[in-house]
Amino acid sequence: MNTSLLKNIQNIYFNLPKQHQIIIALCAISAVVLLLLPASQPDQDALATNGSLQVGHRYQVALPEQADNTAQSNPIQLPAQTVDNLRLNQEPSITPSPTQEDKADKLAWVTVTVKRGDSLAKIFQRHGLNATTTHKVITAQGDDSGLLKKLNVGDMMRLGKNDAGQLVSLEYPLSKNETLFVNLQKQQYIAHKESKAVEVREAFAQGEIRSNFWQAASAAGLNDGQIINLANVFGWDIDFAMDIRAGDSFNVIYENQYVDGEFIGTGKILAAEFINQGESFQAIRFTDGEYYSADGRSMRKAFLRAPVSFRYISSDFKPKRFHPIQKRWKAHNGTDYSAKKGTPVVAAGNGRVTHSTYNKYNGNYVFIQHGNGIVTKYLHFSKRAVKKGQRVKQGQVIGYVGSTGMSQAPHLHYEFLLNGVHRNPRTVKLPDAKPISSKYRAEFDAIAKQRLAELSGSRRAMLAMQDTEKNE
Repeated sequence: MNTSLLKNIQNIYFNLPKQHQIIIALCAISAVVLLLLPASQPDQDALATNGSLQVGHRYQVALPEQADNTAQSNPIQLPAQTVDNLRLNQEPSITPSPTQEDKADKLAWVTVTVKRGDSLAKIFQRHGLNATTTHKVITAQGDDSGLLKKLNVGDMMRLGKNDAGQLVSLEYPLSKNETLFVNLQKQQYIAHKESKAVEVREAFAQGEIRSNFWQAASAAGLNDGQIINLANVFGWDIDFAMDIRAGDSFNVIYENQYVDGEFIGTGKILAAEFINQGESFQAIRFTDGEYYSADGRSMRKAFLRAPVSFRYISSDFKPKRFHPIQKRWKAHNGTDYSAKKGTPVVAAGNGRVTHSTYNKYNGNYVFIQHGNGIVTKYLHFSKRAVKKGQRVKQGQVIGYVGSTGMSQAPHLHYEFLLNGVHRNPRTVKLPDAKPISSKYRAEFDAIAKQRLAELSGSRRAMLAMQDTEKNE
């Protein structure tokens, strides 16, 4: 130590009051004594037994790099529990940062119902959000932000704002299993879609027709869309307005859809059977989305049995009838489909329009030339939707039901001619359906076998139920 520095310390010490000198001396002596005293050794056995540390004892803990010298230093090994406690107590307390869910919980949320004439700008304006926010949300990063440009009346939207009134999160359900999210991240809005898995369960419906097909299908639990789809599956073989009889029956396998265990709606018809006047028709849905008969022939044929919905037919094909306007009996070479004015009428098959005009007898009418000498005629339209020379496809709208020409009420008069001779469109033999491709035949046969077995089991269950009802 520097001599001059030591002399200065001595001078300072001796210039202090006597009491202060005594206190400093005692503190110095106590420190020296504590340093010279040997450290007391702990009771290793007791430590190992109770796994606790005692105040006033010194402990030696072996470090990993000292493992090779353990025998020489002979450190006291602390129980694992004690070391763990030491480690936990020494770790600093860290408060986790708030998660996105925590932040979302702190937002002020409001649920908005889209009204007629609403746009995102109008909704935002009603809730205190300016045009700049609207633009940023509409142009948010992500391919899905454009979905907000067209809103559907009745849809629900959730807006989440922070304490400053700034939009932080937007949720817009697109369907029962898809939701669009727009979130503010570093002053930039990011859009993305999230989809929930849809669980598909098979369901069955059976019924026997007593008055009409629609009532029987509805009583069996099928909704309007399913009833129409079922009629469409067999629409090339059965005229559901004219051919249905009491005692006919149907048997359907279809999909029910669920999200998080909640029913959200029905899906596709997987297989169906229809027994019409003792004849059985079966349809199996294949992976290509088409329906085939049990032996692999496509259910689609060159012509539909009826060009309008089966619900609207008012009179059967008859050789003669009493004409309500001309007041005389005459041949009725077609079928009348009674429907509301404006009901769409479709082409029964592919072809070329040869006539699309008006006269006082037929009103607005359309004739279509098909292959193999077949012509179909459609009379009394309120409005025609095709022109002469135009090519049309099966199912394409060609006009709308009306009451023009010699007609007392809105209806469609439909005729089917083969080589110039009127034929009953409900019973005329149609070209055979195209079979399934040979490379898919084995796969289809496996599916068909399974579906036919399911239909058979469902049919037996229906018959057993009917027997029970009769016995009661």
